[in-house]
Amino acid sequence: MMDYGRIIVELFVGFVALFALTQLLGKTQITQITPFDFISALVLGELVGNGLYDNEIGVGKILFTLSLWGVLIYLLEMITQKWGKTRAWLEGRPSIVIHKGRINKKELKKAKLDIDQLRHLLRSKGAFSLREVEYAILETDGTVSVLKKFGYETPINRDLNVPAKEITLSIPLITDGRILSENLKEINLTEQWLLSEIKKMGYHTPQELIFAEWERGMPLYVIPYLETNSTTN
Repeated sequence: MMDYGRIIVELFVGFVALFALTQLLGKTQITQITPFDFISALVLGELVGNGLYDNEIGVGKILFTLSLWGVLIYLLEMITQKWGKTRAWLEGRPSIVIHKGRINKKELKKAKLDIDQLRHLLRSKGAFSLREVEYAILETDGTVSVLKKFGYETPINRDLNVPAKEITLSIPLITDGRILSENLKEINLTEQWLLSEIKKMGYHTPQELIFAEWERGMPLYVIPYLETNSTTN
């Protein structure tokens, strides 16, 4: 029982410490993860995991190790932000692997990429042939940004002379049968209004809906649960 109690305490402390550390370091490790960030995340997990099953490692050592690792990562982030010239060396830099339609073999070799891997990355961006690509940039997180040649670019509204209109944001009001009161307040609407609207559509309670979405100038969009017999508007 003592071991179970120790594991519970250390797991809880490790969980809180990891959460606090990720909040301190920001969202970069998730949204713009680099190879070093990925390894860093693995190391953090291993530090806590190994501490749980080693009787000689207590809460104090887990917190010390996580704190020290967090300080090192934080210092690295501060260095790259304060001295921009170090960013390319510490975090890497984007590289142009296709320039004016021609493959840059030197950059491909430096990035340890072959043609098949490059084609795979291009397909993930909707470029299914190398002839479509004018520029391709390999980003530091391993993804590729693509600028297609003139004949292969998707036309935009300006090209098609589509008249301008106001851009609005859709707001979810019901998810999994639950009313999102904060979202209603944000758009200055009430639950009474929402209930009235869904009744007009043939639904009696929010629990009948898996999702409801509001957008300015558009009718309320709802999706009922499958077992509901009413129709979706």
